[in-house]
Amino acid sequence: MADDDPMWALDQTLLELCSIASPIGDEKGICDSVEARLSRLALPAPIRRYGNSIVVPVTRGRGARVALVGHLDTVRTENGPARIEGDRCFGSGASDMKSGLAIMIALAENLPLRELGCELTFVFYAREEGPFVENELGLVLDADPELAGVDLAVCMEPSDNRLHLGCVGSIHASVVFRGRTAHSARPWEGESAITRAAPFLAEVGALVPRESVIDGLTYRTTATITQAKDGGRGRNVVPDSFALNLNYRFAPGLTIEQAQAEVMALVAERADVEFTDLSPAALPSASHPLVRALIASGVRSVEPKQAWTDVARFAARGIAAVNFGPGENAQAHQKNESTSLALVHEGYAITARWLQSIATTLI
Repeated sequence: MADDDPMWALDQTLLELCSIASPIGDEKGICDSVEARLSRLALPAPIRRYGNSIVVPVTRGRGARVALVGHLDTVRTENGPARIEGDRCFGSGASDMKSGLAIMIALAENLPLRELGCELTFVFYAREEGPFVENELGLVLDADPELAGVDLAVCMEPSDNRLHLGCVGSIHASVVFRGRTAHSARPWEGESAITRAAPFLAEVGALVPRESVIDGLTYRTTATITQAKDGGRGRNVVPDSFALNLNYRFAPGLTIEQAQAEVMALVAERADVEFTDLSPAALPSASHPLVRALIASGVRSVEPKQAWTDVARFAARGIAAVNFGPGENAQAHQKNESTSLALVHEGYAITARWLQSIATTLI
């Protein structure tokens, strides 16, 4: 491949990004690198930095206002050295979501930006893979003077070049059952907190996902026990406490408060409940003209997002947002993560075609 081949350059950008370790909480190095690289371009205004997140003004003064958004951090998983083997790039974040970041950088470096009929902004941010309140996108949206005026934000999350609309909300709750200690030789003198939790565990295990159809898309509300901990003082002691983590995923159209009420009804006063992480849902924006233009640009399909993403953070501020990215959903958070370079090339072509199709009269 020649150095001037844009797809070869795109592959090398992805490889370079995967070579920079950026587990959640350690994003400074990759943020410094991306900022330095994009600072070499003829941007209409300086890059703005907030913590280990940056806002990059790519074009200004024309038409619809579009933001491409990507997180810099990865989960902490086992991966070998970043490398390209055949059609695949291996490395932490290759799918989630450094392939999306690579497309953003390549667009800034390769597109005839002066010909675009939109006002384009890039957001690279930290701490997406952790709790909602620690995610730096919230800080960026609070602090940046321009982002409130964006017409559409595209979160470049891994979606196999499918357009994922909306997202389900997510609640994590600590559900603690109480009992009374006793010697296990005389269990009748106590009450096992673990045994008390058994009916609740059975009920949650038997729940069938509740379907909600919104704009022709089917979202599912689910409840899952994801952790069991603090279940005993010793092997010969009747346990007086048993803590579970309940993850409640709820369809768009339900508020955080309504979802919390459903969790409380499910527990039905049988245990103490502490809500530890609250992430809102987001309605789809299927009828938005910019979304329709993206669909027309060749996305593989249009589907509901049966997971939480930062589209909800934009939606809570009245900003339409969608999920679209070249990373492979099945590879996200996996050991020895990788992604298809053909998908990355296709994602670049779709995004470029969309940006070049946006006319100033579109919205």
